[in-house]
Amino acid sequence: MVSRKANSSSLGSQPGADAGEDSRSSRRGKPPLGETQLRDLALHYAARFATTGARLEAYLVRKIRERGLAGDADGGTLQPDIPALVARLVELGYVDDDAYARMRARDLGARGYGARRVEETLRHAGVGEALRQAHRPGEAASRRAAALMAQKRRLGPWAREPGEGADPLAARKAHEKAVAAMLRAGHQYEHARFILAARSLDDVEQWLAETADEEGIEQ
Repeated sequence: MVSRKANSSSLGSQPGADAGEDSRSSRRGKPPLGETQLRDLALHYAARFATTGARLEAYLVRKIRERGLAGDADGGTLQPDIPALVARLVELGYVDDDAYARMRARDLGARGYGARRVEETLRHAGVGEALRQAHRPGEAASRRAAALMAQKRRLGPWAREPGEGADPLAARKAHEKAVAAMLRAGHQYEHARFILAARSLDDVEQWLAETADEEGIEQ
């Protein structure tokens, strides 16, 4: 997965930067990377972190930029095929984008984040469009996450009742702030509007039960 190419520059390096890279590596006690070191770094990262192919590739490229690449006896420089190395780890099952997407979508939903936040998180991690769509929360899951976020933030029916003579302007600002918080958490405006307007927890429970029945989910 790493070939030798005479007189080729380090991946991501700039002209004249090799000496600086070597100097910094020497000060840190970390030599330039060879084939074995790159493979070990990839295996260690995949074993330590749940990750995607894209994130692992970005990590290895960053390490190469930080430490540089080892040379050979003829003065050439190793020219790594990072995509091939990552593909091998995917083939061996060390990296699984589908499992990562499923785990992250479930985790974010359990913390009360909506479908848009799930989409953004998976895209940032390099998960492809097809997998992002496959793990996008459905209507029932989206409603449950919205209700959970409102409960955590004490919004809607979980909010403290305003006292008599409450300032209407302050109440409106509080409502706008609550809507903004729900939207930042990735929820649909329609979901936020319903929950914030709900008069009781029973209203929210009935709202959740509607889609739970449609998707065959037992409450």
